[in-house]
Amino acid sequence: MKSVDRQNPSRFDLNLAICVSIAILASFNSSCSSGKNVQASATKGGRGDAAIPVTIAHAVTRDVPVQAEVIGAVEASSTVTLKSQISGQILEAHFHEGDFVKKGQLLLTLDRRALEAQLKQLEAQVLRDEAALGQSQASLARDKASEGNARSQLERAGQLWKQGIISKEQYDQYSTTVATLEATLKADQAGIENSRAQIAASRASVENQRVQLGYTSIFAPISGRTGTLLIKPGNIVTANTTELATINQVEPVFVSFGLPESNLTALRQGAVQKMPVTARAEEGGTLENGVLSFFENTVDTTTGTIRLKAAFTNPSHTLWPGQFVRVTLKLSNRPNATMVPNQAVQSGQDGTFVYVVKSDSKVEVRPVTTAQRVGEETVIDKGVQPGEVVVTEGTLRLVPGARVTVREPGGRPAGGRRPGAKRS
Repeated sequence: MKSVDRQNPSRFDLNLAICVSIAILASFNSSCSSGKNVQASATKGGRGDAAIPVTIAHAVTRDVPVQAEVIGAVEASSTVTLKSQISGQILEAHFHEGDFVKKGQLLLTLDRRALEAQLKQLEAQVLRDEAALGQSQASLARDKASEGNARSQLERAGQLWKQGIISKEQYDQYSTTVATLEATLKADQAGIENSRAQIAASRASVENQRVQLGYTSIFAPISGRTGTLLIKPGNIVTANTTELATINQVEPVFVSFGLPESNLTALRQGAVQKMPVTARAEEGGTLENGVLSFFENTVDTTTGTIRLKAAFTNPSHTLWPGQFVRVTLKLSNRPNATMVPNQAVQSGQDGTFVYVVKSDSKVEVRPVTTAQRVGEETVIDKGVQPGEVVVTEGTLRLVPGARVTVREPGGRPAGGRRPGAKRS
């Protein structure tokens, strides 16, 4: 070899590389063969056929309520925007923003001094008119006395004229005096009526002024919760224009929501009785109970839904105007519905399915059609029969045809009972 190295060193390097490659390939084949043997022995060792522990449940039948679950919005049963009915300056606010107020409670006070002065002026006008009425009545009494005396003189003058003692001209003078006094009496009577009318008008003005004066105190028209006071004391407000604050009545409240028009028949059938409705403000929050109070008389043609309102007494003020809540409306009852636990229903690319455990302790993938959830259970319309066994826990390791063994929910074996066997 040494002689070869000296004569042709490149040929020596080539032979050396070929020998190294052959050694590497021999080592790789040996390791692959060893790996296959290990894998085969592991498969042959029995773990590939081991039963997978799962938790099971039986499909049951029971009567369940048919419910509609949607999102609704809370509305105040009544909303009032406070406005002053007179123009003037706000002197004092008798509430704090956000307070709960009662109907009739004093909220705001306006300056009343100018109105009080006008009221006194009108009351003085009434007294003046009453005095004028008394004067007219006195004039009427005086003129009645004069008219009576003139008639007596006319009667005497008539007798004297018949006897030829006085002339016809003198008799006519007495007649003219009586006629004048009669006209004066009529004028006095008209004056009295005018004074009475003036008194009535003045009293009406006084009453109107008292009403205006009453507007200087603004009271709560409804019971509810106040919002922001938009105009602070010291500012001038304009009659029937300036908004002061808003009161929302939160006992009771309404929840407005929509349902597909396919539920219209059930709504019409249940309209004669109060259909129960529940509302929850958030997941895990307080559940409020109410009744359906109204549904719209037309279907919205753009969305194909019908609008409904439910009334809630809301004594704890859990529901708040403008809030979105989860609404559940009980439409009817569904008898003999097939139900399985919610955990048994799985979702895949082809839809929902469950793992059904057969009598040979092997699982079968069963496509199902679900209707609704009722608490911790789901109603199955199609795919599972009552009494069949479904897997609720341990589904991640399952494949069609896999063998299973039952375990308790805590993870302990269930005593070797076959999953498909009936309970004793």
